[in-house]
Amino acid sequence: MFLNFPSFNLYSTPLLILVLQGLILILLLLNRYFRKSNPSDLILALLLLLVCYEQICYTVGFMGWYDAFRNTKINYFLIPMSLGIAPLIYFYVKSLTASNFRWRKRDIWHFAPVLLLIAFRLIIFLIDGSQPGFENVQNGELKIYVDEAFVQPLHTFISFAQMLLYLAYTIQIFYYYRKKIPEFFSNTFKLELNWIRNFLIVFTVLFLYSSFQDIIGSMILNLSYSQRWWLNLFMAFIVIYVGLNGYFREPLKLKNLDFDLNPQSKDEIDINRKFDIPIKELENLKKFMVKEQPFLDPEINLSDLAGSLNVSRGHLSALINRGFEMNFNDFINSYRIKMFQKKLEEGEHEKLSLLGLAYECGFNSKATFNRVFKKLTNQSPSDYLKSI
Repeated sequence: MFLNFPSFNLYSTPLLILVLQGLILILLLLNRYFRKSNPSDLILALLLLLVCYEQICYTVGFMGWYDAFRNTKINYFLIPMSLGIAPLIYFYVKSLTASNFRWRKRDIWHFAPVLLLIAFRLIIFLIDGSQPGFENVQNGELKIYVDEAFVQPLHTFISFAQMLLYLAYTIQIFYYYRKKIPEFFSNTFKLELNWIRNFLIVFTVLFLYSSFQDIIGSMILNLSYSQRWWLNLFMAFIVIYVGLNGYFREPLKLKNLDFDLNPQSKDEIDINRKFDIPIKELENLKKFMVKEQPFLDPEINLSDLAGSLNVSRGHLSALINRGFEMNFNDFINSYRIKMFQKKLEEGEHEKLSLLGLAYECGFNSKATFNRVFKKLTNQSPSDYLKSI
């Protein structure tokens, strides 16, 4: 009986190797969470754990489990976890984009559907297990005539709708966050959200691929076990990609910035509120920028500058937006560019490289410097140097 399991073949071996690597990454994320208490590490670990769990059915199947154990009851416990994956995608992105992110008791309601499904599977297992002859069959009557006949098709529909809604809302958060970042930060290269963008892309592609496979399998032809293997291989690679990037990329450290991107926050109201531009305040701000040169700090943000001026963050943002007709990012970088241009005119480029001068002026990324310089001057730094 045990000769057929485990079978290491072309289908089972890649899945097994990738799943084991995924579990190692999950342990690393959990270890960092217990050391640093970063909620994003815990959420990502749980997310990857559920994705790995989704692959167990096919992994053990290709390893010969069902052939070796004809009366296995494992089907009761191979529970589809997409109902839990969807809210975890949302919470992971939220944990990276909300400086004040905290778990709340009411957040458990996001996981009510998957918890109900788990409870349902346990209940039908206990009921089927109490019936005579259960030890001689693989699935009991409730598993066949209730779960497989009604609950699983209903689950497919609900999980599709749920994943679509969560992805749509999470992508909306991402775009809103990316749009508002320049209002609060001067150097945005660390906050340009490339990682979150890629994270959402891979899970959106996975959702589309899975949905396409479900449509093909239910409406056109009955896909075989081996034909469904490709989706599981794709999921395994996603676990590795997301796990590696989630662990080795430093999470966005916004907790200490008192940074709120809620559209209804007081800062948003102050920014959008119309008021007469106080000329004296504009002049004082200009003098402060020239004298104190806060733009030389690469990590300067709206909160820091507002604190130095003893004004609210929303008021300062509105002052910059309406008085100078630019956002905070362009406002700070315009002073950096002016200082850079001044250094070139003074011949500083003969002592230091252009990138070195850019760092001295408050930039902390070559890509950001080049992009900002071209945006504000319509020239590249090297072209500007030639022109003078």
